[in-house]
Amino acid sequence: MKDLIGRTVFAVALCGVLVPASAQDKVEATVQADVVSQYIWRGQDLGDVSLQPALGLAYKGLSLTAWGSVGLSDPGDTKEFDLTLAYKTGGLNVGVTDYWFNTPNDRYFSYAAHETSHVFEANIGYDFGPVAAQWYTNFAGNDGLNGDGKRAYSSYVELGAPFSLGGCQWTAAVGAVPYATSFYADAGGFAVTNVSLRAAKDVRVTKTFTLPLFAAVSANPSTEKAYMVFGFTLRP
Repeated sequence: MKDLIGRTVFAVALCGVLVPASAQDKVEATVQADVVSQYIWRGQDLGDVSLQPALGLAYKGLSLTAWGSVGLSDPGDTKEFDLTLAYKTGGLNVGVTDYWFNTPNDRYFSYAAHETSHVFEANIGYDFGPVAAQWYTNFAGNDGLNGDGKRAYSSYVELGAPFSLGGCQWTAAVGAVPYATSFYADAGGFAVTNVSLRAAKDVRVTKTFTLPLFAAVSANPSTEKAYMVFGFTLRP
């Protein structure tokens, strides 16, 4: 699960999606890995120091991305492997993600109801320029429950605003859970779960090597938690 700080990124993680680039005339490949001091996703703490590799292909707005996370400082951190199929045209983007975790079931090819560790999510969003909006909804798999004990179709909505300041690229974001679900820290109804500010800057190490660095602060008003994350990206 990456969102714009690490997976999308407005928050820290950041749980597992590469946003497809604008339409191109040739196939483009992405190979990279983030190292983060803490894995925060949509205002939730999912682990300590983590390695988060990504492998992706994109062609004319269509992209397929594999993304993962494994703990480096705590061997007990949940391992994650996500696959995302996405399409972008103009400011509009749509996608489907298959999230997999090694708990509660460590068998990847187990899809049986009430046993699987897969979570299937659909998303749609639009980039208006100064502000981008994104909506995510779980539609199958190991989803959370609502107050009646039924599948919640857990959802998350986020608004993000990018800007430049002081030589860094910044993104301010606010995210919320629109209705009750146990998937997002047992939200009992509408809850603001993520208020974040991320800054990124490429630091030149040698004439031929630049290291992208990023830092972010993220607060979850719903759980009254706050986090500070630092990370860097390795790519060819």
